[in-house]
Amino acid sequence: MSARSLHDSAVSTLEEWPVLDHHEDSLRHTMLAFLAGSPDGCLRSNEAGHITASSLVLDESGGQVLLTLHPRVGRWIQLGGHCEPEDETVQGAAMREAREESGIDELTIEPTLLSADTHPITCSLGKPTRHLDLRFLVRAAAGTTAVRSEESTDLRWWPVDGLPPNAEADTISHLVELARQR
Repeated sequence: MSARSLHDSAVSTLEEWPVLDHHEDSLRHTMLAFLAGSPDGCLRSNEAGHITASSLVLDESGGQVLLTLHPRVGRWIQLGGHCEPEDETVQGAAMREAREESGIDELTIEPTLLSADTHPITCSLGKPTRHLDLRFLVRAAAGTTAVRSEESTDLRWWPVDGLPPNAEADTISHLVELARQR
């Protein structure tokens, strides 16, 4: 069953996450407790909150980051979204979202969790909920052309040290720094 495999992969991904500090460890334990009480916690139908999967897409050099201008959020953010019932793993969900939103088929993912975050949002359910976002590092070949999907207002490669003014700069810069440390 896909919901079970998604749940299991989220748990194992969080358990294997090489956290860097007390805050990350606390967040890991909070997410694991959520999943322990929510067998469908990876599916958007879980109204109280659900696991999402996003990707920091960098080119091979690490000097360019692919960002989407999200229509609901109104800011430049990393690619990602909801896990779907067909996804077997959270890494698979992150890759599917990255491919769908970028139009790039040749992407590689680092399976170890890069970061995690939880934030309130009104998503496709139309009701306030909470996203528990698992964030992965994804690489694209240098010079790869991205193609905007209908899920995005705009999609562009940006220099990691030259993000647009309306980017989630703190989040993106933090993720880029974590990627550099790897």
